[in-house]
Amino acid sequence: MRNPARWAATLGLTAVAVCGPLTGAAHAAPAANPASLYAPSALVLTTAHGESSAAATPERAVTLSCAPTPSGTHPNAATACAELRGVGGNIDALESRPGVWCTREYDPVVVRVDGVWQGQYVSYERTFANECVKNSYGTSVFAF
Repeated sequence: MRNPARWAATLGLTAVAVCGPLTGAAHAAPAANPASLYAPSALVLTTAHGESSAAATPERAVTLSCAPTPSGTHPNAATACAELRGVGGNIDALESRPGVWCTREYDPVVVRVDGVWQGQYVSYERTFANECVKNSYGTSVFAF
């Protein structure tokens, strides 16, 4: 006469040994979300009148998200994202457009940019002599 407990244990261990490796396929990760293929690029841009953002109250703020598609409250998100991509996200690399003439009036405007560009934290602040000078840098990043 056979021992039913021993028979059940042997059958169970055999099933685990044979079928165990196959269970990994049942727990595979779901298909990747196409949006997750892009490193996040989301920025908050603020502007204020004054020497620094610490001494001035922000007058205007916009959001700019560039991945996977341009969006946000920036008035020209698509152009601003293209401009930032053109300089590799290096805001310091934005240059003044040639042929733009501004007065020498000193009415300082400070721009602050905080957020993430292609997965890397960004914190940028720059004080421009006046609104005209601020708007002359790049074509649209600071034009809000």
